[in-house]
Amino acid sequence: MSSRREFITLLGGAAVAWPLAARAQQSAMPMVGFLHAGSPESSTHRVAAFRRGLNETGYFEGQNVAVEYRWAEGRYERFPELAAELVRRQVSVIVTPGNPVAANAAKAATSAIPIVFAVGGDPVKLGLVASLARPGGNVTGVNFFVTELAAKRLGLLRELLPTAARVAVLVNPANPPTAESTARDVQAAAGTIGLQVRILNAGTIREIDAAHASLARERADALLVAGDGFFNSRRVQLAMLAVRHAVPTAYSTREYAEAGGLMSYGTSLADTDRQVGIYAGRILKGAKPADLPVLLSTKFELVINLQAARMLGLEIPPTLLARADEVIE
Repeated sequence: MSSRREFITLLGGAAVAWPLAARAQQSAMPMVGFLHAGSPESSTHRVAAFRRGLNETGYFEGQNVAVEYRWAEGRYERFPELAAELVRRQVSVIVTPGNPVAANAAKAATSAIPIVFAVGGDPVKLGLVASLARPGGNVTGVNFFVTELAAKRLGLLRELLPTAARVAVLVNPANPPTAESTARDVQAAAGTIGLQVRILNAGTIREIDAAHASLARERADALLVAGDGFFNSRRVQLAMLAVRHAVPTAYSTREYAEAGGLMSYGTSLADTDRQVGIYAGRILKGAKPADLPVLLSTKFELVINLQAARMLGLEIPPTLLARADEVIE
């Protein structure tokens, strides 16, 4: 009888110990802070790509790594507050896919927690790293060349519309590094090919609407949309407005063309986000950001949406179609 009581006592103790052990294991699980400019609804593909990168290094969300998500939802002024929240949560690494404002906010919030960025401009000029080969400090990441390709997109628009004279450029003033470099590069390139450029600012949904309304009034021949996380989250709105106001538009990534936009040229954001996940996983395994060189995107893609072209009454030149990496019917 005493043996039976001892067994029950042991069993009861094990029942208490098992949840305690599970909670201890869960609390010991490393945590990644994910700081993003957009919203969960518009960024499912970006999150999926990031998770693929984590998976490649042996980390699976909910199994051996936790992810704390923070979404600015286009309100870039929230980045410092959101970054501070992640620091207080004592995450093991902070990732900022696709936005220099988020990366700078994270860097300002901590010099101890490793940070992995993905930015479209030069991370040295942005003040994120000391050099590409030896970043130094607690920050490294990926440069996917959004701003450097702005002039290339302008050239593609000119090839599509050889008689165009006036081109507008839509930038987000809440993202100064990208807005300023895009405006500077496009204006310099426009001067060499005889185009007039007007810079339009939009940092909210209403301002995007207002900018497109002004394009119609001023009879702009084309529009170039700067690379920006908020703009990416509003890609369906941007594509619909371009068709409604009959403005041929070039964008920075394929997501816009997939959402109904006319043409995009840029690097693969899915591949960029995957690389961010890989670097986060390597840091969780013990690598130091200072020893991980900044990665440079090498895959560039031109995507043309023929349905959008038909709705705009445009015929895409055969030479442009022949160079496209993908043509959406």
